[in-house]
Amino acid sequence: MAKTTVVVRAGKGDLSRLVAPFANAACVDRVMALVPPGAKTTGGIEAIATDQPDSGPALQSVIEKLTGDYLLFVDGDNEIRLGQYALERMMDVAEQTGAGMVYADYAVSGKSGVSDHPNADYQFGSIRDDFAFGPVRMMSRKALQSAAGRHGSPADVRWSAHYDLRLKLSIDHALLRLPEPLYTVIENESRSQHDEHFAYVDPRNVDVQLEREQVATGHLKRIGAYLEPQFEPVPQPSERFEVEASVVIPVRNREKTIADAVKSVLSQKVPFAFNVIIVDNHSTDQTTEILRDLAAGDPRVVHIVPTRTDLGIGGCWNEAVASPRCGRYVVQLDSDDLYGGDDALAIMVSELKRGPYAMVVGSYRLVDFDLNELPPGLIDHREWTRDNGRNNVLRVNGFGAPRAFDASLLRRHPLPNVSYGEDYAVGLRFCRRYEVGRVWEPVYLCRRWSGNTDAALPIVKANQYNTYKDRIRTIEILARQELNRRRKAAS
Repeated sequence: MAKTTVVVRAGKGDLSRLVAPFANAACVDRVMALVPPGAKTTGGIEAIATDQPDSGPALQSVIEKLTGDYLLFVDGDNEIRLGQYALERMMDVAEQTGAGMVYADYAVSGKSGVSDHPNADYQFGSIRDDFAFGPVRMMSRKALQSAAGRHGSPADVRWSAHYDLRLKLSIDHALLRLPEPLYTVIENESRSQHDEHFAYVDPRNVDVQLEREQVATGHLKRIGAYLEPQFEPVPQPSERFEVEASVVIPVRNREKTIADAVKSVLSQKVPFAFNVIIVDNHSTDQTTEILRDLAAGDPRVVHIVPTRTDLGIGGCWNEAVASPRCGRYVVQLDSDDLYGGDDALAIMVSELKRGPYAMVVGSYRLVDFDLNELPPGLIDHREWTRDNGRNNVLRVNGFGAPRAFDASLLRRHPLPNVSYGEDYAVGLRFCRRYEVGRVWEPVYLCRRWSGNTDAALPIVKANQYNTYKDRIRTIEILARQELNRRRKAAS
């Protein structure tokens, strides 16, 4: 009978209660716990003392002590109740498939009762460092040995050893999700979605992010998807444009905010002709009437209602960019956001022209509906660097805002007709070949309120969005591998 060694990362929960379900399982040969130096363990739990449980040395120590056929990692923040034959099921699937890692769906028991918590399937492009496997994951000892032999032992890092390990495992082995609720998490504390959403841009986490950039970049080099900081010139447009710049606002049912957004554009002071193109995606509230009144009062307001009824946000952008009223450059503004000053448009267009760049990304402040600043405040995506931004952006969940584009390039490469990740997809495509410019000063106010499309997402919808972005990453990594192969063959 196959056996697994269990390793619990001591967290907020009571260690003895956390370990009990695993210690009593017939398929477990050994139970260890990563604990702070000086901490005591009971009940036959072997202690691995470390004040850096997510470090390379700590993980290497675990691997060296491994005696079972499999290694089961358990995050120790919440008590776990195992389902019937849960560990046996994970081992059996790993044995059948040769997977490097097996993880499973689970249930959550909290104040509001018991709810399902499905996970997302891992893809080749799931290289973001916040991929959620759940608190229980099983790894094959054979796969760990193979990954170490082919790609090296866990990196000597402080916070990102598990990230490094699973990237190395994923090169030659499947990371396989079981869509079965194999255990229940007894919730004792939850982290806010706001904290999760913006953790990677919180200045307090800068050292962690730099380390994870290093890990992700190493992975891209190993799989042949790394891009050197060498850029192609942005092609000159062949078409003529009516104005220098257009601000594009896709909108559906934003009667509370759309007028503020449009007026924010009209207040811009610039030395060139511009307009604002609002693509009204068949609103059913008062949005359409509000936009008609604004268009009647100012010729710079271009109100488009598409003939198609199957458009997402990306499709609405394509309508605006294909319009004969579209300017030479296009700048993004969401229908519930505002520009931070009357010089925002001038700053973004000036930077696009200075490169010239295919795309420019600005910086923004998080605010509530009444424009009071929310933590962490300024979001400037300092993780972007000229030398490595195009690689590191595959690790994080977006480019930032506002985004501005060369309209001629957008016409050649339309956005995917979806309502989440469409900007990320085109940004990845552009930075694959062309340089992306950055504006570090805050020029945009991002409103967080209950009407946001990504506010308080249920887990199924969050998985859907994350899975789509992972698919975009998969496509991009494959495209970069192919680009590198072609360049190598031509050299």
